[in-house]
Amino acid sequence: MAQAASKTCEVCVSAPGSHYCIDCEEYYCENCKFVHNRQKLSRNHQFQKASDRIPEGKSRCSEHKEELSLICNTCNAQICTRCVTGKHNGHTFSQIVDVIVQLRGDNETKLRGKTNEANQNINKIEESLNVFDNSVESVIKAINDEGNMIKQMVDKSVAQMIALVKEQSKKEKDKLMNMLSDAKSVLVGGHTLDIKRHELDKTRQDGSLVQKINNLKEEIDKLTINSLPEFPNISFSRKAVAEDDIRQLIGTFTISKCAPVLEKKEQRHGDLYRCSACG
Repeated sequence: MAQAASKTCEVCVSAPGSHYCIDCEEYYCENCKFVHNRQKLSRNHQFQKASDRIPEGKSRCSEHKEELSLICNTCNAQICTRCVTGKHNGHTFSQIVDVIVQLRGDNETKLRGKTNEANQNINKIEESLNVFDNSVESVIKAINDEGNMIKQMVDKSVAQMIALVKEQSKKEKDKLMNMLSDAKSVLVGGHTLDIKRHELDKTRQDGSLVQKINNLKEEIDKLTINSLPEFPNISFSRKAVAEDDIRQLIGTFTISKCAPVLEKKEQRHGDLYRCSACG
């Protein structure tokens, strides 16, 4: 692209043509560009840096040798203005530049929506992780407090229950960490595609750009935002104390998300309750 910067201004033919008028397809120096923008007929013309311009010329119709500036919506083909009265007579048409603007807008809207949703999911997952970690610590403290009320004979039962809490809570936390990793991957993918989108904004607007933007659109559509399941919650419930039933002194904990059916498993120093759904 940099070769275009060496061209000479096509108006004064003396200064370097550092600016390119997209509408006139001519190079202008700084002064001539200023004058061009002051004129009534050309005040709305668009410029780009000559160094950013793609060297190749615009695509031409193979039949009429004119610029391919339209898309035939009926045939899904790029055509020139003369094709409109020829074999495409009676069809509906769109300006290529309008199609590009529409595609860019659609891609940006979709990308923003998905990245925003990914950010929201990350915030919810991280918040749930913090709450869940605090709840786990609270349950462990409650279990220890209850265990301290019991003498040496129940120390083993306390240790077993804490291990079970950590084991089951680790499973739930691992699920959340996996969900967090997936959400961050979507966000990284979204940022990468956003960079591609910005790069395409600098690309010359012609028929080949439509395919590139459509390719980007397909990549954006592949970004999958997984729906969030119900987040786990952990709590501790005290058991009624009975002198003849040591296991009731420890109490039970539940991770409420799975609505578990508890199965009783006989232990040497009391009964251990296990969730049949989570194991």
